[in-house]
Amino acid sequence: QLQFVESGGGLVQPGGSLRLSCAASGFTLDNYAIGWFRQAPGKEHEGVSCINSRVGITYYADSVKGRFTISKDDAKNTVYLQMNSLKPEDTAVYYCAAAHCWARDTSKKGDGWGQGTQVTVSS
Repeated sequence: QLQFVESGGGLVQPGGSLRLSCAASGFTLDNYAIGWFRQAPGKEHEGVSCINSRVGITYYADSVKGRFTISKDDAKNTVYLQMNSLKPEDTAVYYCAAAHCWARDTSKKGDGWGQGTQVTVSS
């Protein structure tokens, strides 16, 4: 069974930074494309970023491009999302999951979501 545990969220002021971590288990991370998704209150899940290193693809939503960076450490089986210059509209629960990772979009594989990690950007 694939398992993902998100961590690193918190409360930050606008312009601040956070680094989210996604610890994966049950599989070898380098065999999968992994995406970060978020859900703001009253909104649907949206794709934020994904990485598919096997074919050299990374994707960023227009709203986060230039501010967020996705990376991974295969030795630790962990994917990261470095978030800089945070804005109030980034406030959401952030999730990681196995993903379809395309040049212009990303979508989650399978059904259901994990616990996620809360990011709140407020002054």
